[in-house]
Amino acid sequence: EERREYFREKLRQKLEEPEFRQIEGFPIGSDEDILALSDPPYYTACPNPFIQDFIDYYGRPYDPNEDYHREPFAADVSEGKNDPIYNAHSYHTKVPHKAIMRYILHYTKPGDIVYDGFCGTGMTGVAAQLCGDREVVESLGYRIDDDGTILKREINEQGEVSWVPFSKLGARYAVLNDLSPAATFIAYNYNTPVDVDQFEKEAKRILKEVEAECGWMYQTLHTDGKAKGRINYTVWSDVFTCPECAHEIIFWEAAVDQEAGKVRKEFPCPYCSAILKKSNMERAWTTKYDDTLEQTIRQAKQVPVLINYSIGRKRFEKAPDEADLALIRKIEESEIPYPYPTESIPDGDKTGEPRRIGITHAHHFYTKRNLWILAAFMHAIKTIPFHRLRKVLLFGFNSVQQSHSILNRFRFRVSFPSNVMSGTLYVASMVRENNIIDQLNNKYKLRLKPVYASIIRDNTQGKSVGTTSSASVCFLGNDSVDYVFTDPPFGSNLMYSELNFLWESWLKVYTDNVPEAIENRTQGKNLPQYQELMTRCFHEYYRVLKPGRWMTVEFHNSKNSVWHAIQEALQRAGLVVADVRTLDKKQGSFNQVVAGRAVKQDIIISAYKPNDGLEERFKLKAGTVDGAWDFVRSHLRQLPVAVIKDGKLEVITERMNYLLYDRMVAFHVERGVIVPISAGDFYEGLEQRFPQRDGMYFLPTQVNEYDRAWAKVEAVEQIEMFVHDEATAIQWLKQQLGSKPQTYQEIHPLYMKEISGWQRHEKTMELSRLLEENFLCYDGTGDVPSQICRYLSRNFKELRNVEKDDPALRAKAKERWYVPDANKVGDLEKLRERALLREFEEYRNSNQKRLGVFRSEAIRAGFRKAWGQQDYEVIVQVGSKIPERILQEDSRLIMWYDQASRKLRSR
Repeated sequence: EERREYFREKLRQKLEEPEFRQIEGFPIGSDEDILALSDPPYYTACPNPFIQDFIDYYGRPYDPNEDYHREPFAADVSEGKNDPIYNAHSYHTKVPHKAIMRYILHYTKPGDIVYDGFCGTGMTGVAAQLCGDREVVESLGYRIDDDGTILKREINEQGEVSWVPFSKLGARYAVLNDLSPAATFIAYNYNTPVDVDQFEKEAKRILKEVEAECGWMYQTLHTDGKAKGRINYTVWSDVFTCPECAHEIIFWEAAVDQEAGKVRKEFPCPYCSAILKKSNMERAWTTKYDDTLEQTIRQAKQVPVLINYSIGRKRFEKAPDEADLALIRKIEESEIPYPYPTESIPDGDKTGEPRRIGITHAHHFYTKRNLWILAAFMHAIKTIPFHRLRKVLLFGFNSVQQSHSILNRFRFRVSFPSNVMSGTLYVASMVRENNIIDQLNNKYKLRLKPVYASIIRDNTQGKSVGTTSSASVCFLGNDSVDYVFTDPPFGSNLMYSELNFLWESWLKVYTDNVPEAIENRTQGKNLPQYQELMTRCFHEYYRVLKPGRWMTVEFHNSKNSVWHAIQEALQRAGLVVADVRTLDKKQGSFNQVVAGRAVKQDIIISAYKPNDGLEERFKLKAGTVDGAWDFVRSHLRQLPVAVIKDGKLEVITERMNYLLYDRMVAFHVERGVIVPISAGDFYEGLEQRFPQRDGMYFLPTQVNEYDRAWAKVEAVEQIEMFVHDEATAIQWLKQQLGSKPQTYQEIHPLYMKEISGWQRHEKTMELSRLLEENFLCYDGTGDVPSQICRYLSRNFKELRNVEKDDPALRAKAKERWYVPDANKVGDLEKLRERALLREFEEYRNSNQKRLGVFRSEAIRAGFRKAWGQQDYEVIVQVGSKIPERILQEDSRLIMWYDQASRKLRSR
């Protein structure tokens, strides 16, 4: 307590500095409320000025000579959410801590600093600490030697199981940041130990106090009129008016089949028998005086319709009787003796729903009974003399608030007390008002006590430090963090500051949503603003991450445009993407990972900060061919070499020529440098400089490892492809013709079937043109190309071991299309480039304000040429003709367009 008081005074002095409050993302709240919520130096409900002390004490300075190398974590990760730690709080989004542990163990060693700038509930901190817990680490399927070496299971060349060392047992230290005070408060409580016996003692005391004072509010008479029961929950129903007879209709009574447990879509009016639907009725309204606001308010009418109660161990249900209604009236007419939140709901994209039915302030989200009891609990918690115990009891209180608000839906045959619709402020037509005292008792005893007994097995504070500010600003020094794991906002998926309002209204410290990285109409933030905010955050990640170290980004969004915005933001920040896969399933399909349809699963992006050697060399060689190949060599060194799944080798798409070219181009463009090599010359250079296997390129030091892996597997897994434009059609054709050279007649029906999903804005490409521009056809003269010869000799017995000029072989090979050797790919690419540039000139000179149908490959080629000539006006001119939605969904086009726009603005 003395230590806390010392640092609390330091923080108080800091809060008095005007410039301190000007830090971006500084929360909204008084000094006293911020101090009351904080536990300095380890957690502050504002930017934490003590973070660098934490880093100086635990961290290791960056050493460019340190022997550190990790490939991207490429194993499948599947961790369920049915875990006591995961379920201790109902925050909107959480990544299971055991999933994060696998990444931390892979990329770090004991004592390393792990950073998460969008920490949410702090699962990254939990994972970092539990990397030192033998029992938890073993539960992940690893083995641990006596010296603390962690071993993972692998299959050796003989097909036998072996255990390979890859990490060390030991806690890592975590720096946790979030813009939301509610989130960082939750994270602090997940990552800070508490005396479990004292916690249990104080929990029992305050529960007993509140029960003695407020327990009468949950009493009801049994249907026999004698025995007293204890209310478990009360169901409240909307009231509507019939459009035919204007009578008030209680939705529960008219629309609900209580025996079947279903809501009817159509039902008769109990007064005039008109057939009604919920959608064609008007709400009934009630007007009442709000003592708190000292004004009359108008709200949608709800009435109690069902009471679920217990006598002993038996449960019963009944309609509210006169005594129950009298109890509710008594509560409504009484004054709550304790303070409670009364703040106005902020304007937002999600707050329109409650406002529509007259819910305009924080206290409107609760029945008077539950508001009273929540306020009584809050008062009781504040009387606890020990700071840490107050915080953990407030954490439990905080975790049940939403399930005691009118956001908690009533659902038939669902026993779980919390039924809030995730990601919304939706108020259902039937609301379940829970017994807070009983539920909080269960939360403390059944949920939190086991968590605190297991999550932190020693009672020493200081393995994590928490701060509340924008992820674009932190007090960490340059090159001070060993690893980043982060789960950023997903575009417009969740409006965190709006959804956290209820939690923060009780904590009395609120999110400053100005730097909130979301898409939000009310805040005036669309996709470009979201991308800009994410870029600034990733720039900060880049700054604090040590060179050569890794960042893992967990991401989910159903919009492909947001997925591309995240990739673009990473590249702009200087980070290089090395691997993309799904969190809980096998590596994503070609479509999910690199193409243009919607991302449907949680995506894991592995990106790294180039080491000083590459960046320094690039400054000297920028814009030269040598600089381009230096990047490729460095990038190949960071990629996984061989990933085996179910007896098959995965194709590592990042090692394929077109993605290596894209990464090289992006590396130059994001640094404002001319791309020194064309696609054709690049593909030729790849073949000359690097060994190729199964369409992938390796360093000479890596290829033997791949060959060894190839020798012990059944096959190489084929990439699942979806054809929707010219680029994906070319890759699909390479896959088809690479394994089986075919005639036009053979491939055409397959192609026509594949292009059913061709994007409407993309110019349709005839198969014949794609073949002529990208592949070669054997005309029957001269030796049969080796690509065709290999296929025919494997599949036709009579053609085995024959010479390449054998007439029978020539006849069988004639008119077959095949994938050319790399030295010829370059020539084809140059011819194709000229055709693409001619088409680009047509778009440039077109009088159309918007291009309806166009060839994206032609625009990409034109942008590349214009960038090389520093003709940024052309890029912006043509880019402005592309519909905004399409431009945002194409990661390469938006990269050129954004960078050209920046160049023009800086002139």
